[in-house]
Formats: sequence, structure tokens, C-alpha cells
Amino acid sequence: MEKFVNHIQLGYLGLLPFLGCVAWPLMFGSNSINLEFFTFYSIAILAFMAGNLWRAGLQSYGDAIKAVLPVIPIPFLSFIPLEWALAWLGASFWLVLIFEKATPQWQTYHRDYQKMRFILTSVVFVCHILTIGMSLYPK
Repeated sequence: MEKFVNHIQLGYLGLLPFLGCVAWPLMFGSNSINLEFFTFYSIAILAFMAGNLWRAGLQSYGDAIKAVLPVIPIPFLSFIPLEWALAWLGASFWLVLIFEKATPQWQTYHRDYQKMRFILTSVVFVCHILTIGMSLYPK
């Protein structure tokens, strides 16, 4: 368990900006800067999580594709409506978790880490849904 304590603490700390971006418009009103920060932070965290799937030289070609699949569309998200981009990002967090659970390493992870990954993915997904709603109905 000890080697996962830092991962668990950092995982929950990484959730704070998502929660802050959802709380900010509720307290102070919606603005484009908050929405942009949420989107860019989501992209950065998604890329980080997908990058953790990358095991250069230790994975099959199919697993390598799974590692990059969630992040390949990111440059194209700027061409679609923001709500669709946020929906893709939110769903991609689930995709990364599903791919991670399919790796042989998943079974070696501590139960608390596995639980934390599910909780974080769930909360981040809900934050995306709420942010989509606030972008559709900003007042």
C-alpha cells in the first residue's frame, strides 16, 4: 500500500481544479476564462492519464493504440462545438480507465488505488456534465 499512498493523495489533489471550475460559476457567475481553464486542464490530465498507459517496448501494438486513442482527436476538438468537445473529454476519462483495467498491471495495483481511480473518473465525468450544462445555460 505504501507505494500507492502518494499516487492516491496526488490523484485527489488533481481533482481540486475540476471541482473549483464547477464551483466558480456557481459562486461568481459563468465566464469564458473558467470554461477555457476547465477545458485545457481536462486535456492536460487526460493526456497524462493516457500517457500512463504507454509502456514502450512492453506492450502489444493494440495496447499502444489504446494508449493514444483518447488523445489523438484532441487537436480536432477546436473545430467542434465546445459542448461536444467536453463530452468527448469526459467520456475519454472512462475510456482510459477501461483500457487501464484491461492491462496486466491493474491486478498488481492496490485495492485503494483501484477504488480511487473509479471515484476520480466518476467525479471528473460529472464535472464535465455540469460544465456542459453551465455552458449551455450560463445564467
